Amino acid sequence: MRIAVTGSSGLIGRALVTSLRAYGHDVVRLVRRPARAGDEVEWDPVRQYVDTAGLVGCEAVVHLAGAGVGDRRWTREYKRTIRDSRVLGTAAIAEAVASLDTRPRTLVVGTAVGYYGDTGDRAVDESAPPGDGFLADVCQEWEEAAAAAEEAGIRTVYARTGLVVARHGGAWGRLFPVFKAGLGGRLGSGRQYWSHIALHDHIAALRHLLETEELSGPVNLTAPEPVTQREVAAAMGRVLHRPALLTVPAPVLRTVLGEFSVDVLGSQRVLPRRLLESGFTFAFPGIEDAIRAALR
Repeated sequence: MRIAVTGSSGLIGRALVTSLRAYGHDVVRLVRRPARAGDEVEWDPVRQYVDTAGLVGCEAVVHLAGAGVGDRRWTREYKRTIRDSRVLGTAAIAEAVASLDTRPRTLVVGTAVGYYGDTGDRAVDESAPPGDGFLADVCQEWEEAAAAAEEAGIRTVYARTGLVVARHGGAWGRLFPVFKAGLGGRLGSGRQYWSHIALHDHIAALRHLLETEELSGPVNLTAPEPVTQREVAAAMGRVLHRPALLTVPAPVLRTVLGEFSVDVLGSQRVLPRRLLESGFTFAFPGIEDAIRAALR
């Protein structure tokens, strides 16, 4: 299968491209500069430009590009960057694939469990309504931006992703050095749920979405056993053989992280109902399994 991927330089994108090629697929990478290699296609989400000639023959597109949510403090300008990188980028890709004479059969848009807002102790699946807050609003606009693809009859899947457990990159990549130094522990109360997924399972789930024709709409990409942040800290300590006794009080997080602290301290107990019902099997369902897999 010929598959186009945006965000191929990111944590998930790099791993997905490697995996797809290992499975024998022909992968085209969309890059935000003039194409310099045979497997590259130029696009620019800000200008709403996609070199559609490079998408000819693609049977699927996986759209993963977007500015990092935790990369910078949330100023008004950076919040606009977070929103525009997702909404404008998704609209550009959706309109590009819809304009092709021979369209891809599938578009997978990587969104986020931020869609549900703070769910507290309440477990939610894909049937839950959107939540409140900046990220929940962005996720709604993000998914709505793919309307052109859906209207063109392209099977469109929204991969609502949790926290990806990986040794390098993403939020978890920042945790490993802290815990290895013996400085890890609880953030705030520690009672907030973190819906995680091992990088290996995340990539396998994306391949599953590409291959499973009956799946469309939202699909949660999270492990079947959400755990609290306190349990995450304890598991990191056990696996790394380090103490995990420190606590970062909520007021300190608010001072350091600003508005982003609302999501760090918030709770999202998200279940992958549709993924499990479609026959997907997790290789690393538990939090310790996921951490050990990241270290391998």
